[in-house]
Amino acid sequence: MGDAPLLSDVLPDGPPLYLEPRLAPLAAALLEGGAFLHALVDALGSPLNVVLPDQIAENAERFRAVYRRHSLGGRIFFAHKTNRSSALLRRLAATGPGVGVDVASLGELQHALGAGFGPDRIVATGPKDPDFLWLAVLTGVTVNADGAEELDRAAALVRDHGLPRVRVLLRLSDFETGTGVRRLSRRSRFGTPTAALARLLDTAERYRDQLEPVGVAYHLDTTSPDEKATALAGCLRAMEELQKRGFGPRVIDIGGGFGVGYLAHADQWERYTSALTDAVMGRRPPLTWGGHGYGLHAENGTLRGSLGLYPAHREVTGAAYLDELLSRPAPGLDRPLGTLLLESLHDLYTEPGRALADQCGLSLARVLEVRRTDAGETFVRLAMNAGDVSLEDHGVLMDPVLLPRDPTPADTRGPVGVHLMGNLCLEADLITRRTVFLPRLPRPGDLLAFANTAGYCMDFGATRAQQQPVARKVAVHRADDGSWHWCLDEQYWPHTPPGGPQA
Repeated sequence: MGDAPLLSDVLPDGPPLYLEPRLAPLAAALLEGGAFLHALVDALGSPLNVVLPDQIAENAERFRAVYRRHSLGGRIFFAHKTNRSSALLRRLAATGPGVGVDVASLGELQHALGAGFGPDRIVATGPKDPDFLWLAVLTGVTVNADGAEELDRAAALVRDHGLPRVRVLLRLSDFETGTGVRRLSRRSRFGTPTAALARLLDTAERYRDQLEPVGVAYHLDTTSPDEKATALAGCLRAMEELQKRGFGPRVIDIGGGFGVGYLAHADQWERYTSALTDAVMGRRPPLTWGGHGYGLHAENGTLRGSLGLYPAHREVTGAAYLDELLSRPAPGLDRPLGTLLLESLHDLYTEPGRALADQCGLSLARVLEVRRTDAGETFVRLAMNAGDVSLEDHGVLMDPVLLPRDPTPADTRGPVGVHLMGNLCLEADLITRRTVFLPRLPRPGDLLAFANTAGYCMDFGATRAQQQPVARKVAVHRADDGSWHWCLDEQYWPHTPPGGPQA
């Protein structure tokens, strides 16, 4: 294994650059049970994904509380693409009619129906192949339509097969402020530009016998509340246009993008990003494998590029972000957006993904090898690859939690900077490109727990590359006596959680 590198070998001009994960009480309590998690990995292998169904129900309730605070009707739709877990989906289905699911493929629609969601609690979004659209129309779920061509195809299915009218949302994009100043929201490849709304409504009018336009929607890939407020105000104006055409719209769907705060400490995030800038500029040793700059680079002594990382520490996220958005004045108006929705008697649909999956799971990996190189670097090879915990793909930086096999090891030297390597025979298989600081040097047999991976980072990019096993998934439940119980993800049902019947 070799000796642990001195801290000065890695970062000579300061203490370790920790990025400690934010942990909700349930996740923190689970990580305190190191022996339980070791037993799970011993039984089911590494990597292993662990989900917390009770946490997703708690997150949904926070969103519902915001609806109540603003006296709004509507529904919260979990963006299924965030995670493939059956346990999380089934737990949400049991929370009541105020929570639904947003599906973006045939398989997701089948999964949602099988988990207990009725068609009135499902909205079909995203690109729709013929089979996906057929099942959506046949079962009567709400179709979030990208444009006129999709309306044509849905109407043809209704007409040709004698089906009931299908509920549709008209997805819009490229919003203007409507205040005389031409300022557009962020472009999106999804939806119809608002400038073409009249032509879209012409199409909807042709299919009055097949389609029921229940409202409008948008999808913006941004965390900017200003852009989201602009889009929501644009949707309010679009609802007026639908009403002028004789439709009875009642829903505005504002999509997702409410965000997650991954890190516990703002100062650690600020310190790391500042140090990364210094490293890119050559003012300190590299902080990453191969001097990777996460979108930044130096050019003739000038910093170029932009930081391509998720803002890992955010003060206002999830339900609190939605609350803040609804409390903002509409662009060009004095009244809050939530008030305008209420006065217009519109229902609000939201589609949180990452925000509903916040703190709902973690990914475990066993340490296979710890090796010191001649250059003074320390490699930690894990029984996991970058696809199993795709933090880098989503620009998320945070430290794993070290769970020693022996809680009182003889070697407690630390902190130590290491490079986390995956189990594929590829130079690019790095769990994270940055140098990770741990409180002590891990040993083979220890576990590293990557917290808060349920939102996109758990199984979104997992493959069977080089015939390495894909992580199995288990659902865990904490009993009233504080003990932990588990079952395979596909065996979980809310009425009999692991450990016994629901109280």
